[in-house]
Amino acid sequence: MASQEQLSAIKRAKVLMVGAGGIGCELLKTLALSGFQDIHIIDMDTIEVSNLNRQFLFRQSHVGQSKAKVARDAVLRFRPNISITPYHANVKESRFNVDFFKEFDVVLNGLDNLDARRHVNRLCLAADIPLVESGTTGFLGQVTVHLKGKTECYECQPKPAPKTYPVCTITSTPSKFVHCIVWAKDLLFAKLFGDKNQENDLNVRSSDTANSSEHSEDVFECRKDEDIERYGRRIYDHVFGHNIEVALSNEETWKNRNKPRPIYSKDVLPEEQTKENGNEEKGCAADDVSAMVSLSLKNPQDIWSLVENSRVFLEALRLFFLKREKDIGNLTFDKDDQLAVEFVTAAANIRASSFGIPLHSLFEAKGIAGNIVHAVATTNAIIAGLIVIEAIKVLQKDNNNYRMTYCLEHPSRKLLLMPVEPYEPNRSCYVCSETPLSLEVNTQRCKLRDFVEKIIKAKLGMNFPLIMQGASILYEVGEDLEEDMVVIYAANLEKALSELPSPVASGSVLTVEDLQQEFSCSINIKHREEFDEEKEPDGMLLSGWVEAPVDKDNNKPIGNDESTSNALPSMETLEGEKDDEIQETSEVVEAFSGKKRKLSEVSEVTAPDPSGPSSINQNKPEKLDIDDEDDELIISDDWESFTKKKKL
Repeated sequence: MASQEQLSAIKRAKVLMVGAGGIGCELLKTLALSGFQDIHIIDMDTIEVSNLNRQFLFRQSHVGQSKAKVARDAVLRFRPNISITPYHANVKESRFNVDFFKEFDVVLNGLDNLDARRHVNRLCLAADIPLVESGTTGFLGQVTVHLKGKTECYECQPKPAPKTYPVCTITSTPSKFVHCIVWAKDLLFAKLFGDKNQENDLNVRSSDTANSSEHSEDVFECRKDEDIERYGRRIYDHVFGHNIEVALSNEETWKNRNKPRPIYSKDVLPEEQTKENGNEEKGCAADDVSAMVSLSLKNPQDIWSLVENSRVFLEALRLFFLKREKDIGNLTFDKDDQLAVEFVTAAANIRASSFGIPLHSLFEAKGIAGNIVHAVATTNAIIAGLIVIEAIKVLQKDNNNYRMTYCLEHPSRKLLLMPVEPYEPNRSCYVCSETPLSLEVNTQRCKLRDFVEKIIKAKLGMNFPLIMQGASILYEVGEDLEEDMVVIYAANLEKALSELPSPVASGSVLTVEDLQQEFSCSINIKHREEFDEEKEPDGMLLSGWVEAPVDKDNNKPIGNDESTSNALPSMETLEGEKDDEIQETSEVVEAFSGKKRKLSEVSEVTAPDPSGPSSINQNKPEKLDIDDEDDELIISDDWESFTKKKKL
């Protein structure tokens, strides 16, 4: 039973929720039933069919509608006397600025991507508003509390370095099914249906046409008067037959590898593809077309044979050109696009068959391509309850009882919920402690555009950057800029750093600000001539920006966002949007087994090496934070690292 003091704090509070998905639905319900009277919700998404199994405030009739608005209406039906204000919008919009955040007593996050989390963290720091962060993946979950100057901020600890693969592995020597998925999704699908002007690492020239003219035609272009079936077979033969033969011609590559086998459509299917039924004639909407329906393949968990994969490949390509031709040239892979998933599954399986890799079902392939961990509604409910508990403590300013709580899949010392005291800010954090960063870059070759896109936006998470060297503004983004300044800054983007009006050289110090986030940092520039294309593909090296630490013994990341701690598995993940089945350890340091302890007590128990890095956070539970960007598949090759404690 809540005390009178708690009830009073709850009724007075003005709460901002960011996210109305799996966690958000549970959270809004729990807030309403706990007595909160003034709740605001921001969510940019609309409801999809795949949401209905766990986002219980939504129904089939709501598909396509705003999550924030439908969630509000659903809760008001059983709590009609409270105020719920929905915003069907992106939290990164300019109207949700620091002044907007200052209106609230506490911010509660139920987000599903790293970029938005970082943005909200910075706004909360600038507004000096407490943030309660959360995440779940499958059976795992966590809730953390962040208060400016008192606890670490969301970015004080390393975030995971996404698992990426060398282009040569994807295009020439795949050894795992995930390599085939990346090839089918990011290369083949993008080449056939995406932006034709975008760079693509597929071999797009056919040797039999290369000699016909100085400028050989693009084999992926449909020729004049070429029917779709013939075009599909030509693409099939090129990517699964011709390109494999070209790869085999380099004998050095296959000295210590199993050779792939070229696959041609005539060897798998009759010369003219035969349809098993005419289901596509039933008049389904363009967005609902399906190769599986056309070919009477009903179970997505079946593993198709090579013949079936070939049929699906050709049929999916045919349906794209017949039913969705207006979209071709603008498509990107979407895990909720059935036809796209069918095409990618079939293409990946045919390539896997060529390289002797086990085939996978559409259900499995969709999970890998869409980075999906199937959500558990119960985990979301538990985490939502914990968020509300911490929010009430924040409202009461009960500083001594804040807890980071981790939800485990299996009991450790008879506990499924593991509470840990929050940790103090990381003195090396460039966000809340304003520690300068260092950037090694070839200032004579690197363009300002690369610096903005690869460092400022991708790594530092700024949306509206202002870049200065001394008093000179090199680049700025904003709606109120004069036209002549827009032209000047656009021209600067195409210049090398050393060629800017205020030249950037070794020893230069750049100040970068995001005016919306009211966040700034300094970057010390060091000129460097050469970079390893495999290890440093950006052609730049940023230091002081923390990535997942590396296990020096194995030269691999220590899990996803695992610290040098021995304590708990990392779990700061998004709600059910990843394919990595994260496993937690059953081994837990005794310090966390029963009672709650202070940082000093935990340090005594685990006895870290004082000479080791970042002793402040040595014994902190490990976190896992999975980025949701579509252009990189986040995979760990060594799940065993999640289940064993690390030595300092």
